[in-house]
Amino acid sequence: MSQPAVLLLNLGSPDSTSIPDVRRYLREFLWDERVLDTPAPLRWFVLNAFILPFRPKRTAAAYARVWTPAGSPLVATSRRVREKVQAGLGDSSDSPGATVALAMRYGEPAIQRVVAELKNARPSRVLVIPLYPHYAMSSYETAAVLAAQELAAQLPGVPVDTFPPFFDDPAYLDALAESARPLLEPAFDRVLFSYHGLPFRHLQKSDPSRAHCLSRPDCCDGCHPAHATCYRHQCLRATDLVAARLGLPREKYEVSFQSRLGRDPWLTPFTDHRLTALPAEGVKRLVVLCPSFVSDCLETLEEIAIEGRESFLHAGGESFTLVPCLNEHPAWIAFLRDKIRAWLAAPTAAPLPAWQLP
Repeated sequence: MSQPAVLLLNLGSPDSTSIPDVRRYLREFLWDERVLDTPAPLRWFVLNAFILPFRPKRTAAAYARVWTPAGSPLVATSRRVREKVQAGLGDSSDSPGATVALAMRYGEPAIQRVVAELKNARPSRVLVIPLYPHYAMSSYETAAVLAAQELAAQLPGVPVDTFPPFFDDPAYLDALAESARPLLEPAFDRVLFSYHGLPFRHLQKSDPSRAHCLSRPDCCDGCHPAHATCYRHQCLRATDLVAARLGLPREKYEVSFQSRLGRDPWLTPFTDHRLTALPAEGVKRLVVLCPSFVSDCLETLEEIAIEGRESFLHAGGESFTLVPCLNEHPAWIAFLRDKIRAWLAAPTAAPLPAWQLP
C-alpha cells in the first residue's frame, strides 16, 4: 500500500556563486508574476534592461560571502530539516509513516522534478507545507500555486492538502521564542523584528475586499477577513505574540522591513534606516530576529549579519546580536513532525483541482 507524502517548499538559491548561475536564478525568480507583478512586456524590459545586466554580479558577490562547503545555506539547511523530519515519522508501530520530500520554488530541487519523483511512489495523498510563516503573494502563494498545479497535472485525483500560514500557531511561536530566549539573557536595549519587505500593491492585491489593507493607519488592528491574507497584519501579530512569550515590554521591541527592490512604496520602517538611527536614540545593544525566514539565507546572513551589523556599529552601536533562524532547532523539527502526524491521523482530504485563496 502506498504511503502518504509530504512536500516541504522553500524559496531556493542559485546553483553556485558564479555570475551565470546567479543570473539564471534571478531570471527565474523575478520573472514570476507574483514577485515582479507587472505586465509581461514591461517585466521583460525591466529584467533585461535594468536588472540582469547589473544585479547578478553584486548578488553573486553577496552569495560568496555566505556560501558553505555544502552549498547554499538555505538549501543545505532545508535538506537537513527534511532528513530530520523524515527520521521522526513512522518511528513506532502505532505511528503512521509518510514520505517527506523537499522542493524549491526557484532553482533546484525544482517543484516539477520533485513532484515527478513523487509520482513514481504513487502516494495515497499529499500534504504541501510552504515553509513561510506569513501569507504573501510573492512567497507563500506562488509556492503553493505552483505545487498545486504540478500535483494536479502529474497526480490527478490524488487528495491534496496545503498547510496554511502558521504565523499565530502557538507551537510555532513557542519554538521561535525558545530559539531566541538564550540570546536575550545578556543585557540589551532593544529587540528589532526585521521582516522581509513588500510593496504596498502586493498587500492591496492580496486583500479580497480590495478596500481594507492600507486604508487607514490602524487597518491591521482588530479582526477583519482581509487579515487571512495580509502579510503586514500577520507580521505585527506574530511579533506581539512572540514578545509576550519572551516577556518583552512594548518599549523594548519594534518591527521593521528589509530587502526592498525598486522605487515603489514599500512597507516601512525600513530596517537599514532603523539600524543607522537606533544608536542616536540611545539603543546601543541590539538583538535582531528575522521571523520571515525559517532557514538562514542571503537576507539574514549577508544583509543583516554582515551589512546590518556594520551599519549599526558604524553608527555608534556597541553590540549587535542576530538570533539565528529556526534552522534545525529541535522545537521547529518537532513542530513540523507534530503537524504532519496530525494530518496523517485525519480523514483523507478531497482532491484540490486548483489553488484557492483562503
